[in-house]
Amino acid sequence: MNDTIAAIATPLSPSAIGILRLSGPGAVSVLDAVFAPFRGGPMAARPDRTLVYGALRDREGAVIDHCLATVSRAPHSYTGEDTAELQCHGSPAALALGLESLFNVGARQAKPGEFTRRAFLNGKLDLTRTEAVADLIHAETPAAVRQAAGQLGGALAEAVDGIYGDLANLCAHFHAVLDYPDEDIEPFEAEELSATLDGAAAQLDALAATYRRGRLLNEGTPCAIVGRPNAGKSTLFNALLGYERAIVTDVPGTTRDTVEERVNFGGVLLRLIDTAGLRESADQVERLGVERSRAAAGRAELILAVTDGSDELTPEDRETLELCAASGKPWIWVVSKRDLTGPCALWSADREEHAPAAMVSLSAKTGAGLEELERAVATLFPADTGVKAGALLTNARQAEAAGRARAAVERGAQALRAGFCPAAVGADVEAAMAALGELTGRTVSEDVTARIFERFCVGK
Repeated sequence: MNDTIAAIATPLSPSAIGILRLSGPGAVSVLDAVFAPFRGGPMAARPDRTLVYGALRDREGAVIDHCLATVSRAPHSYTGEDTAELQCHGSPAALALGLESLFNVGARQAKPGEFTRRAFLNGKLDLTRTEAVADLIHAETPAAVRQAAGQLGGALAEAVDGIYGDLANLCAHFHAVLDYPDEDIEPFEAEELSATLDGAAAQLDALAATYRRGRLLNEGTPCAIVGRPNAGKSTLFNALLGYERAIVTDVPGTTRDTVEERVNFGGVLLRLIDTAGLRESADQVERLGVERSRAAAGRAELILAVTDGSDELTPEDRETLELCAASGKPWIWVVSKRDLTGPCALWSADREEHAPAAMVSLSAKTGAGLEELERAVATLFPADTGVKAGALLTNARQAEAAGRARAAVERGAQALRAGFCPAAVGADVEAAMAALGELTGRTVSEDVTARIFERFCVGK
């Protein structure tokens, strides 16, 4: 990290503001080589975090832009190194010229996530906060934003460090007794050791239970829309998206394959899956589509079962409802074409016995009833789960590390109950600490960090 990196830190599209970012030992000198304040001396003589107005110039001295510049010196910066920023007008062409000018005086192009990677390597961020930066960049719902912001603020690291600290105290006691047998050190008490291990196990179980919620916040809730042909599935799909994505015709069997899109609905990020109509067919292509529809319903975390409210329930409708009821997943019964039938068509005794999480009568064509569906979805996936914002596990890497820590704690508890020597129990405690260390980045391999930073954009 002895070189100075530079990148455009804002999207390459016309905008009011565009930012050029620098980090490294030569950040301030590189900035002074291309930026001339209109008043006062060079940026090297300016205090940190002060905006200075001046001209950004190219290699020949021609003005590229009139902009603002600021510096933040090590260690009081995002990366822990000397950093600088140029806040320019958001012309992609001007930003490209400005970046070229920085390269001409000694900076090099930053790699994706390299600024945040340097912050991690310099101890400014742990891995949970590092991953929160990427989560915040990609957040698509208010709940995802609050989770990422809380994690960036240290909520997850605090939870993990609490468990790690309890285990570290236990491990330190093990080593003190074993390494210094002649010292007057309080001996092990099996009951106390067991209580500590059981407490750690309970905390790790609670942490692991947050993964489903965290994963759905980031990746979206898979939501399959199922029903017989021409029940109104694709019309509902388009209505939820707000534009014509799926083909809608009066011809049954138009949808032959699954169509997927993401949408923020009721504050919940849904991965909507429009499916082929469920029915028996001699058409081989349609049969494959039906098989994929059933598979999509099996993978979904939420199912919208659509029936045509302008018609009597058919055997295919009943098969759809039975499929949803047997899935074990939350599902909502949507009676479509309310503009043709009115909402009263929903509430028959025959239909209520299938026990969906909610029943909604709507018209995807006019939009009537969509707000009711939105409330039903929000109720099934509430934003407030009682867990502190930011304290959720949000990706498979975190969940896997927490799972290994839990397994090691359980092995230690079993060894203690079986009467094994303290050294054996201590080995399992150390294994649990190592796994938790991987979660926060205390101990982590290069290939793991490389995979983490693959999600980042250039300039961050």
